[in-house]
Amino acid sequence: MPLTMARNGESNIIKKVGGKDETRKFLEKLGFVVGGAVTVISETGGNVIVNIRDSRIAIGRDMANKIMI
Repeated sequence: MPLTMARNGESNIIKKVGGKDETRKFLEKLGFVVGGAVTVISETGGNVIVNIRDSRIAIGRDMANKIMI
């Protein structure tokens, strides 16, 4: 299921990162790699705030839909 469907505060493992090649590389640089743990903190105004690698990152809902958990 996409990252946007995860419950707030629940830790999940990334199964797949989709999208175009440049989008995947961008997300990988932010830490969204297969096998990595990600926790959704909150959703605000179309953005998803996540905790990954001990950092909080806000990504757009469209980008979050490309990340499968």
